[in-house]
Amino acid sequence: MSVVKSALAPGVRPAEVWAWAMFDFANSSYTTVVITAIFGAYFVSVVADGADWGTLAWTSALAVSYALVMLTGPLIGAYADVHAAKKRLLAATTIGCVLGTAALAWVGRGDLALAVALIVISNYCFGTGENLIAAFLPEIAKGEAIGRVSGWGWSLGYLGGLFCLGACLLYLNAATGRGLATEDAVPGTMLITAAIFALASLPTFLLLKERARPLAGPGHAFRDAFGRLGETLHRARRYRDLWRFLVCIAFYQAGIQTVITLAAIYADRAMGFTTAQTVLLLAVTNVTGSIGAFLFGQIQDRLGHKATLALTLQLWIGTVLMLWWAQGLTVFWIGANLVGLCLGASQSAGRALVGYLSPERHSGEFFGLWGLAVKLSSIIGPVTYGTVSWLSRGDHRLAILMTGLFFVAGLALLMTVDVARGRQAALADADAAAH
Repeated sequence: MSVVKSALAPGVRPAEVWAWAMFDFANSSYTTVVITAIFGAYFVSVVADGADWGTLAWTSALAVSYALVMLTGPLIGAYADVHAAKKRLLAATTIGCVLGTAALAWVGRGDLALAVALIVISNYCFGTGENLIAAFLPEIAKGEAIGRVSGWGWSLGYLGGLFCLGACLLYLNAATGRGLATEDAVPGTMLITAAIFALASLPTFLLLKERARPLAGPGHAFRDAFGRLGETLHRARRYRDLWRFLVCIAFYQAGIQTVITLAAIYADRAMGFTTAQTVLLLAVTNVTGSIGAFLFGQIQDRLGHKATLALTLQLWIGTVLMLWWAQGLTVFWIGANLVGLCLGASQSAGRALVGYLSPERHSGEFFGLWGLAVKLSSIIGPVTYGTVSWLSRGDHRLAILMTGLFFVAGLALLMTVDVARGRQAALADADAAAH
């Protein structure tokens, strides 16, 4: 317990950090089951009826939702800072994602328009909520412990994804054991996912405090938010290392988001996995993801944010080459577990470094910009994969190989970021505010 308390900002109770991390546990049910493990493959094989354009249609639907998050994320972050509204906005987006996920249970063969609409709505709410929960990080953790606390959240998040996957796998096995076709059993997993998201997020809303104070009264919401965001963009030169890192994120996250979005589809199309095999595969990689997030979170504050992230990006490059080369199941399973390790490590390290380089007064805005960079990557990466697979008439191995180039570009850009200088710029902002 003393180790936990030593990482927390003054006045923050350990129960609050647990409640904050529980949102990672909760929302991982959505991204793991809907985006990665089950619904993506269901969309391509059932909703799109296995058409050549199915993968591109899936990635395009996600791209629309990410584009909407990009357009609104910085504004919502600025609004949240001005009006101390992070928690209220987080509740609204959680409700939207839960209801949208539950509604996916009514999507069947050929229901393309309904599936696309619900994915856009639910994934928009998920992405916006992801930005908002991240903006609490600088409030609850000490600057020198942001890596550890971020790692706790990511680690618990992977356990949440594992828990939801396990529940879905039990349901699928029971349903198919009763003679129900897998195609008819998949919709039930959407209801399970929605229920777990809703229940697991309750501690966040019951225990986590909104420590920010409103900076403007009602009636000036969007005017003040736009003004605050404009000031942030105007001050960009003072935070040039943070902005360089945001560009770096857009590249390496393009590779990560591709893997998250297309993992089940790659296992299905390139390796011939069944739905149950894919769910088991991703359940195991969630374990390695949790381990990666926790372990790298512990070493990040010692090894350094930049060095830790550089190490994980090198691991990513090697892992992508392994997945491209794999012909048999043994090599593929090794590569898949390395994906889990890299996922937990790189995402936790990236979020922590954004918090480390962000001026505290504008954390909501900069995490909105972090979300913008991640969502931009979520468009570029998966759509590139979908386009390559479509143009190559279903060559998913070529598409995964092209994905590796995003990690190479991200690593090159990371080398231009001066973390010490960026941290000083963030602290100088706090000193200026104090005087």
